[in-house]
Amino acid sequence: MSFVEYSDCIQDGDVAIVYLGHESMTPVKVKRGAQTQTRYGVIRHSTDLIGQRYGSKVTCSKGGWVYVLHPTPELWTVNLPHRTQILYTTDIATITMMLELKPGSVVCESGTGSGSLSHAILRTIAPTGHLHTVEFHQQRSEKVLEEFKEHRVDHLVTVRNQDACKDGFGVTGVADAVFLDIPSPWEAVRHAKTAMKKHGGRVCSFSPCIEQVQKTCEAFSDQGFEDISSIEVLLRVHDVRTVYLPLPDFGPDPSAQIQPDSTITPPQNHASIAIKTTIPPRDIQGHTGYLTFATKTQDLIIIYLHHKYTGCIL
Repeated sequence: MSFVEYSDCIQDGDVAIVYLGHESMTPVKVKRGAQTQTRYGVIRHSTDLIGQRYGSKVTCSKGGWVYVLHPTPELWTVNLPHRTQILYTTDIATITMMLELKPGSVVCESGTGSGSLSHAILRTIAPTGHLHTVEFHQQRSEKVLEEFKEHRVDHLVTVRNQDACKDGFGVTGVADAVFLDIPSPWEAVRHAKTAMKKHGGRVCSFSPCIEQVQKTCEAFSDQGFEDISSIEVLLRVHDVRTVYLPLPDFGPDPSAQIQPDSTITPPQNHASIAIKTTIPPRDIQGHTGYLTFATKTQDLIIIYLHHKYTGCIL
């Protein structure tokens, strides 16, 4: 099992997602001889999990059943232990797209936090890319490194316990993209520029307050970044339902010829038609944060051509 390489069967040492319902899931470290308690009964790892295919329906000791799913960054985001506020899939998808991440990309991140975005980045840049992530808090950096090893993605990531605003990212001229999720991102902009490759690249800063965005945009401009823009991503989920609408009554057909002795019958109840429609939610998820993007300008390369006859520099 790996968060970037998918396998068919559950093995000893895997991290699996036990799915009890859409709003009830939990990660489980599979271990031979261990048990997991659920509201539907006990799941015995040796007999109920190990050797079973991911996605299997597992019957618990009380007769209830659960599904066992392969872990993905999206499932980990909704199940991980929160050590900090995290980014969710709506913002994560926008970040990975706007930073133009792809397999082989080198990315710098600060701060690591609970590792929600980190796992999505690792899946995107695998198998040949690398993530340099910086976390100021020592215990959080140690815990997230432990999780990377447990999820078998540690070969794709380097975790540093340092202050990105003071010490930078520990690398120079290698990053295709940089992501900042820290209280004062404007103090790390110059370090982000240093970490990025000379041919350019993209940088993103996540901030919950517009005052932070203003200072960060000023820092981007001072450091020569271009294409500076800030966006806010709000999720609005529509419910799909079946509704029944009555067919309209347009009255008698004027083109129809009525016999003199015929009588007009009163209109009857008209049939209704079933259609699928979407209903917007009454409550919409509120503000999470602003995403500010910028592009590093390419360094100018001046080429001097020496004319062999005139001796002039062209």
